Amino acid sequence: MSTPWTPARILVCLGLLVAGWLAGTAGWLVVDVWFPGGLVLALLALWGVFLAGRLLTGTALGVGAAVLGWFLAYVVLSLPRSEGDFLLSPAAISMYVYLLGGTALAVMCATLQLPPDRPVSATRSGR
Repeated sequence: MSTPWTPARILVCLGLLVAGWLAGTAGWLVVDVWFPGGLVLALLALWGVFLAGRLLTGTALGVGAAVLGWFLAYVVLSLPRSEGDFLLSPAAISMYVYLLGGTALAVMCATLQLPPDRPVSATRSGR
């Protein structure tokens, strides 16, 4: 069963893409600078964006939009600049933990089972 694409759903997905990009950029900047507190802060921000994507859309599509924004920010910021150096070192162990932790959070949020639309009583059958 798929849900229809409405203008509101498209706007939510685009907003989640931008939120993922912003969380990825902020995470990239604080992971190495404030280790290990920055790593925890960055992963908590990612968890919030991914969970918001799941709750706002009700499907894994919202998580996918946020993950795409986060991963694009990660890739773009890890490219060397024209001067030949990097913005921050992408080879530090904290960056690998950030990438692996963000991926684990994305999988957890995408596979999260949401509660049913209506409460189910234990005394009455669901018919």
